[in-house]
Amino acid sequence: MTSLQLESLALEARNISASLGGAQVLHGLSAKLTSGRWTSIVGPNGAGKSTFLKVLAGLLAHSGEIYLLGQAMAGLRAKDKARQLSWLGQNEASADDLNAYDVVMLGRLPHQSWLAAPSAQDHEQVEKSLRATQAWDWRGRALSQLSGGERQRVLLARALAVDAQVLLMDEPLANLDPPHQTDWLLLVRELVASGKTVVSVLHEISMALHADDLLIMAGGKIVHQGKCAEAKTHAALEQVFDHRIAVHQLAGQWLALPNLPKLAKSPTF
Repeated sequence: MTSLQLESLALEARNISASLGGAQVLHGLSAKLTSGRWTSIVGPNGAGKSTFLKVLAGLLAHSGEIYLLGQAMAGLRAKDKARQLSWLGQNEASADDLNAYDVVMLGRLPHQSWLAAPSAQDHEQVEKSLRATQAWDWRGRALSQLSGGERQRVLLARALAVDAQVLLMDEPLANLDPPHQTDWLLLVRELVASGKTVVSVLHEISMALHADDLLIMAGGKIVHQGKCAEAKTHAALEQVFDHRIAVHQLAGQWLALPNLPKLAKSPTF
């Protein structure tokens, strides 16, 4: 029995294919994502990363099967799935006239009875989530009054407020400046340390290398899945980007740096 079999799975994809606009985007993907770990999905533009994440979230039609915490997602009640899995997507639409507090309270809907008023626990979780994303100070401001980065932090707080066991995030660093990208990284590490599972699609490869595992995609297929610290993962990452990047270690961190061609020595005059 392998170590993977001994560990519980947060998500499992079996032979997943999906199409968008009549064109097939995903081609028979299978993957196992272990509970209590952070997996980053990376790859070149058009690899199918966001499409795969949406399939994992149950947001796109597909062939094949998805299992969430050991249960077939197709057989789960919508409310049960919403309690177990939280979603943060790209350019998410939200009611701009709602204030930040009310937007985050939407994340508590799976835990509330129909038309019931929010409980003390709901309010506690909303405040905790807004403070975790440093968005508490503008809780009374309408979403339309916030900058792109502020809005992104409110939407992240909404995803956190669900208090789900599995969190899926598509480009969560969009519009965040470097300090708040670092805050997001620390927050994810705290979530994983508490036993939650995080799956993110990231374009920022150096940030993705802080994850526990990388799932590398190209052409709608998974070309490699492995631990971020392994040499074979680095080799697969460099290859999928046509060796235009190189993975290096600096101050205990893995970084993906541009692999610049060596230029001819400039003439001296």
